[in-house]
Amino acid sequence: MTTSDSARRQAALVYNPIKVDGKRLRGAVRDLSREAGWEHPAFYPTSIEDAGQAATAQALARGVDVVLVAGGDGTVRAVSEAIANTGVPLAILPSGTGNLLARNLGLPLGDPREMIRAALGDFRHPIDIGWARVSRADGEESEHAFVVLAGIGLDADMIANTRSDLKKSVGWIAYVDGAARSLPRARPFRAVYQIDDGRLHSTKVHSILFANCGTLPAGIALIPDASITDGTLDVAVIQPTGVLGWLGVWRKIWWDNSVLRRSRAGRRVLERRGRDASVHYFRGAAAEAAAPGPTPVELDGDEFGEAVRITCRADPGALLLALPAGHPVSML
Repeated sequence: MTTSDSARRQAALVYNPIKVDGKRLRGAVRDLSREAGWEHPAFYPTSIEDAGQAATAQALARGVDVVLVAGGDGTVRAVSEAIANTGVPLAILPSGTGNLLARNLGLPLGDPREMIRAALGDFRHPIDIGWARVSRADGEESEHAFVVLAGIGLDADMIANTRSDLKKSVGWIAYVDGAARSLPRARPFRAVYQIDDGRLHSTKVHSILFANCGTLPAGIALIPDASITDGTLDVAVIQPTGVLGWLGVWRKIWWDNSVLRRSRAGRRVLERRGRDASVHYFRGAAAEAAAPGPTPVELDGDEFGEAVRITCRADPGALLLALPAGHPVSML
């Protein structure tokens, strides 16, 4: 590419001014754009009224060549929703509490300059996103994107009970406090769920999760086989029975998925033990769950109110990512 070609290229930064140091980040994007021979970048802060969708739409209308996003998981979700299926690449600058998508992609979580350089580079790779149609008790329906996971039940209630001030001070560990607040009053609910094989299942559950990818902070593998490039969703049905059941959930997610599965000897232990009744996994291009009454819903760690039904589908290759040159995409 010649200098005259690259001079016509422009990046846009959509950022949450509450989550990041806007002045410092704008300066880094501006300086690295100049070094790469790109035009002066465009900057779009999010607001209370706009989580990022409108800002991204403005950037796309401007005709930018790449969009960079900096903020929490909610900001990444909102920008991904607006840029999906446009063919314009997205670069994620890890910031905020969870960095869930960045962790699942194995992106560098330290200096944002590495991802800014990736945005101004040429290595691009598509990943899937999920779409969730949320049906309210009054008949209202709306569809939203999610890049990591959607959930109905206890996980959404836990997120709703997490203190925002604690998240700012201790990060993702604050969700432990949210869980402690939710578990004492947690009650299973009768859910009817269906995967794309057409079979209806009815059972009592505490939570149903629809995952585009499955790794949580601290390397916890919620759904270890989930892939962000396979065009399918992985569904986890959480149904513990009593206190020992919750211990089974914790053992399954933390010890079995996140420790034993990482070694050959550990996998042999799991094969001998057999299935754990507290967590069941399914897979499909689409899945839905219905509850008998209004039940909390969450998307990528943000509460989305209450719903009586959630219908999720995978959108293969809908998000084009800007990644560091040579990033190991075969692991995604």
